Amino acid sequence: MTPVRDGVPAVVTRADPALVKALARAFRYQRLLDEGRYALISEMAAEERIERGYLGSLLRLTLLAPDIVEAVLDGRMPRRLGLPQLLEPIPMKWAMQRAALSNAECRLSSSQQNTGRPA
Repeated sequence: MTPVRDGVPAVVTRADPALVKALARAFRYQRLLDEGRYALISEMAAEERIERGYLGSLLRLTLLAPDIVEAVLDGRMPRRLGLPQLLEPIPMKWAMQRAALSNAECRLSSSQQNTGRPA
């Protein structure tokens, strides 16, 4: 749910809270690097008490195509494509990101059909 503003009722969103939180953290950490608060990722990881490898994976989220970020925030990402999939290494080119996520969704869908279980 989004917060009530100026008496307007809250709107229910389908956004995955884990994805939204991860994106917010990623952009926060990137801003801290850009502002020079930390010179190294390892320094920031130690100070923020987060594993360096995980921090690096989070920072990759800042490289997602804007429409993919928007889809996450709007709750338009398929439920099968969660945080674990987005933390995997992704192509740098946005068109390739879209294709990779589309292919991942297709692979997850077919594995779900083959096993009869959710992926």
